[in-house]
Amino acid sequence: MAAPLIRIKPATEPAKAPAAVDEHDNSHRLVSFLQSQSQTTLTRLYQKPSSCLSIFRLLRPLERQLVMSLLWLESPIPASTIAAWVTREGRTPYHGALATLARLHILPQSTAKLALNPTFKASFRHAITGGGASGSFGVLADSEKHPPPDIDSLDAYALERWETILYYMVSSGTGQFPAKPSGGVLYLLQRSGLMASERGSAQKITSAGFQFLLHPPHEQLWELLLQYLQMAEERRMDLVEVLSFLLMMSTMELGKDYSTEHLSATQKAMLEDLRDYGLIKQRSATSRRFSPTRLATTLTSSAPPLPTSTSTGDGSQAQGFIVLETNYRLYAYTDNPLQIAVLNLFVTLKSRFPNLVIGAITRESVKKALTNGITADQIISYLVTHAHSQMRKNKPLLPVTVQDQIRLWELEKNRLKSQEGYLYTGFASVADYEYVLNYAKQLDVVLWENTAKRSFFGSVEGHANIRGFIERRAAAGNT
Repeated sequence: MAAPLIRIKPATEPAKAPAAVDEHDNSHRLVSFLQSQSQTTLTRLYQKPSSCLSIFRLLRPLERQLVMSLLWLESPIPASTIAAWVTREGRTPYHGALATLARLHILPQSTAKLALNPTFKASFRHAITGGGASGSFGVLADSEKHPPPDIDSLDAYALERWETILYYMVSSGTGQFPAKPSGGVLYLLQRSGLMASERGSAQKITSAGFQFLLHPPHEQLWELLLQYLQMAEERRMDLVEVLSFLLMMSTMELGKDYSTEHLSATQKAMLEDLRDYGLIKQRSATSRRFSPTRLATTLTSSAPPLPTSTSTGDGSQAQGFIVLETNYRLYAYTDNPLQIAVLNLFVTLKSRFPNLVIGAITRESVKKALTNGITADQIISYLVTHAHSQMRKNKPLLPVTVQDQIRLWELEKNRLKSQEGYLYTGFASVADYEYVLNYAKQLDVVLWENTAKRSFFGSVEGHANIRGFIERRAAAGNT
C-alpha cells in the first residue's frame, strides 16, 4: 500500500531552488537539452548514480517531490491516487511536472500508472544509500606522494582561465592583445555566436556575446558547455560519456585529486578541453590525476562557482561599481581589467587611477558599440546591473536623459533599413502598371511604389508570383 503523499499546492513563497536553476524559467538549460535526447541515450546516462543525483538537483521542487514520493515504491501506483492529493489550484504545475519527467523518461509517457524508470530508480537509490559499483563518483588518487593542490590555488587557477576567456571576448579587435585562449575555446566562442569575424578580420564580440557577459557565471558556463555537448557528435565523441563526466565532476569534492585510470577514452580526451575552460587542473598534460575546480564542483549546486570573481554580473548590489551622472560622465570604482575592458566597448575612457576609472558616454562611443552589434538596451542593462550602491538610492536608478539619449543614438543608426527585392518598371501603360501593382498588393509584397514613374519595389518572396502573373498577361496579349 502506497504511503500518503504530501499535499501538492502552490506555495505563497516558493522554496528556493539551486542557483543554477532559474525559477522564472521552465527548467534548467541542461534539463531542456536532455529532453531532446532519445530514450536510449537517457537510459544509458541513468546507469550512473552520479548522473541521476546531478539531474535530480536540477529539477524543480515539485518534480523532485514526485521523484522522492515514487522512489521507494516497488510497484506502479495509479495516477489517480496522487491526483487525489492535488488541489485544484495545483493541477497545472502538477501536470507540468509530470510532463517534464515524462520527457526526461524518468516517468512513463502513459498517465494511467506512475512508476520511475527502473534504471533511474536503481541508480538514484545507489546514489542516496551509497551502494552500486565503485567509481561512479570518481576514484580518489593516492595523496601520499603527491598531495592535492590547496583550494585557494584551485580558485585562482579557475578564475584566471575563466577571465582569460571573457577578457579576450571584450578586448579582441581593440588592439590590446590580451592573453589568447586555446584554439578549441576560440572555435567554441565562434560556433556559439558569441564572437564573429568578417572576411578574415580578427574576431570581435557580438551582440549575443555582450548579453553573455550580463549573465551569472552558472549560466555563462552552461551556455558554453551546451555548445560543447552539441559538438560531441561532430568530434565523434560519445555524448553519454561526455555528459556522464560533466555530471560526475559536479559531485566531486573540491580540493581532492582524482585518478584518470578509470575514465573512458572519451573522458580522457575531454581533459584538455576542461583544462582550457578552468574546470580541472592538472600538473601536466600527461598526468594521471586531476583536481576539479569550483567551476566543476558547483555545476549542479547552489554554491557560487567563482566566489572571488567580479567579472560577471549577478545583479547584486555588492557587485556595483558604476556611478553615472546626468552629464554622461561615468565613474567606475574598479581596478579589474575585465570590467574596464567591458566599459571600453561603449564608454570613452579618459582617466585611470589605482581604483577608479573616469570616462564619458559619447555619441562616438555608443556608435562604436552599436557597430559591434551591441544594442542600446544591452548597454543600459549593463549599467543597471553594475550600478553602485549609492546609485540604487535614485529613482529611477539611471538618469532618464542618458537612457533616452542612448536610445536616440541607436535610432540614428537604424534610420535606414535595407531589404532585398525586385524593382518592376517599364510598364506600357498606367492601366498595366496598376493592374500588376494591385495583384502585388493582394500578396502583401509591395515595399515601395511610385505611380508617376510607373514602378514599384517588391520583396524577394513575392517575385516568383509577380513574374508569373506578368508572363501570363504577356502571353494573353494584355501587356
